[in-house]
Amino acid sequence: MIKILFVCHGNICRSPMAEFVLRDMVAKQGLSDQFFISSAATSTEEIGNPVHPGTRRKLKEFNITTDGKYAVQLLRKDYDRYDYLIGMDNANIRNMERMLGHRGGKIHKLLEFAGSDAEVADPWYTGDFDRTYEDIKKGCEALLAQILATT
Repeated sequence: MIKILFVCHGNICRSPMAEFVLRDMVAKQGLSDQFFISSAATSTEEIGNPVHPGTRRKLKEFNITTDGKYAVQLLRKDYDRYDYLIGMDNANIRNMERMLGHRGGKIHKLLEFAGSDAEVADPWYTGDFDRTYEDIKKGCEALLAQILATT
């Protein structure tokens, strides 16, 4: 089983969007039983809160639901639990490395998989859930393609 954890600042916008987009992609390929996909926050600000309404609205356009998802905290032991720990921006990566006690290795920025050093913009600040979705979709497609090519 391939275990993937998406990480952002609050775990209410970008990381749950990535979690549920990738889950949907995997399900459509009939591979759900081969993946465990989740998401977490580097901060404690939103812990216990549901997914942001903007993320829910955007994903609803594609019949993707986030029902039952509430923000959770990234834990040090997650480094050993997951094969991929994927942040959305440079600040996420720095915080992940600090919190997990590791550099590199399993830690990646999402758009790296699409051959870019770009960050996934935070719609909490930009209000642009469409752009965030497009970046996440591109990153998740590339991530899945890379995983399937190497397994």
